[in-house]
Amino acid sequence: MTVEKLKELGADTEQGLMRCGNNQEFYLRLVGMALEQKGYDELEKQIKENRLTEAFEAAHALKGVLANLSLTPIYEPVSEMTEMLRAKQEADYSPLLAKMWEERKRFIE
Repeated sequence: MTVEKLKELGADTEQGLMRCGNNQEFYLRLVGMALEQKGYDELEKQIKENRLTEAFEAAHALKGVLANLSLTPIYEPVSEMTEMLRAKQEADYSPLLAKMWEERKRFIE
């Protein structure tokens, strides 16, 4: 993974790097950790179990990590779910979950 590749994928690398003191190695290490964390699975599990409070907590935590690293394509569906879950909105979250997984997969590949 390179900063250039992240930028091609839609990440706002300038913002992400700035938050990491412009340390590319540190930024890339954090991106790798963010892509591999268990929060994605936890969010999907809680939504499928209709545990909206717990799903909100998982989404909110994931949203924060993605926002700090400026991984915008993954951040956007997670952010949307976060706000829906904050309102305890019962909805079909599957399109947003699918988008989250699709974007994450693009970053991992």
